[in-house]
Amino acid sequence: MILKTERLILRELAQEDFPDLCEILQDSRVMYAYEGAFTNREVQDWLEKQFTRYREDKIGLWAAVDRENNQMVGQVGLTWQDAAGQRVLEVGYLLKYRFWHKGYASEAAKGCMDYAFRQMGADRVYSIIRDNNLASQKVALHNGMKPGFTFLKHYRGVDMPHLVFSITKEEFYQK
Repeated sequence: MILKTERLILRELAQEDFPDLCEILQDSRVMYAYEGAFTNREVQDWLEKQFTRYREDKIGLWAAVDRENNQMVGQVGLTWQDAAGQRVLEVGYLLKYRFWHKGYASEAAKGCMDYAFRQMGADRVYSIIRDNNLASQKVALHNGMKPGFTFLKHYRGVDMPHLVFSITKEEFYQK
């Protein structure tokens, strides 16, 4: 276990989580900001990328598991990302569609931000969100993040404008 929130436990993903990841990453409703659902190979590559992050960075996207029924609702975590040439600590979240609009993303993201500030000594945490991903933007704003700059990411053959939201440690604990 990495951390607990009111309703969730965040833990490292395991190979056994592949079916749950497929439910997330192969759902076109969830993956619209990524230009479509993933193949089985892409899901496995995504999972292996998290394993590498755990080994090398000691962080990554974690399984977000409901504390009451032990069911995975999504993946949430902290990763190092490039934002227009700047290396930033990002809180990211992807939930199974059936768990949208229940407050899980906000709750888990807050837990990750607290972890980043308290356990990692971060001064600022970011969220890099595609311009058409209004739901994720709402989560960032709800958690006190403010939009900063915009940049283009090239992914799956498409230039995608992304907004960079952030919050400082001081702003987070003043909320």
